[in-house]
Amino acid sequence: MSEKVRHMFADIADDYDRINSILSFGVHNAWRKKTVQMSRAKQGDHVLDCATGTGDLAFEFKKKVGHSGFVKGTDFCKEMIEHAPAKADKKQLVVEFEVADAMDLPYDDDSFDVASIAFGIRNVDDPLKCLKEMARVVKPGGTVVVLEFGQPDGVVKYPYQFYSKYVMPTVGGWISGNRDAYTYLPETSAKFPAGQAFIDLMDESGMFFQKEAESLTGGIAYVYVGTVK
Repeated sequence: MSEKVRHMFADIADDYDRINSILSFGVHNAWRKKTVQMSRAKQGDHVLDCATGTGDLAFEFKKKVGHSGFVKGTDFCKEMIEHAPAKADKKQLVVEFEVADAMDLPYDDDSFDVASIAFGIRNVDDPLKCLKEMARVVKPGGTVVVLEFGQPDGVVKYPYQFYSKYVMPTVGGWISGNRDAYTYLPETSAKFPAGQAFIDLMDESGMFFQKEAESLTGGIAYVYVGTVK
């Protein structure tokens, strides 16, 4: 995992939640709920949330799987994940957190019913390896679900390009003190394969017998779901 990316997230960790809420106008909360819905997670399931950051998607999964279920959130950046346990306590949700690399997960094959990653797969050194590793730890018939930014078309395209190129770095940089981070994030989103291109990547992994994608908010984000062979 790139040390540059790790250090970048460590630098913005303390302000990450606040900036996300401001820059997304809160819509990221609806995206996470949709991700959990599409994952087909159910009561009692075991879920692994990779690149969990400060834990928000892990918390949504825990609400879904209930007391009989189990959720573990992992992240390669210690400074990000350190914020998660206190948030879990405040929400009165029991979720385990551990520092781990999504490309080298320290878990046995077929350990989970669902593995997820939100806004993290474009930051790994090898997205294909990450998909294979997430699928490895999921039981056959379970799901790997990915929430990631896309490149919107139509009426959303040009306003979003302006917003991501100029507004996000300005606001994110002003609050966090790290403008480079909020320049890097939209730049990686613009270059990362989205829609059918990401489905093709899932095909290339050879790990899934069924794949689907759904665009959110005019293609600003996508949810991808793969059913593991």
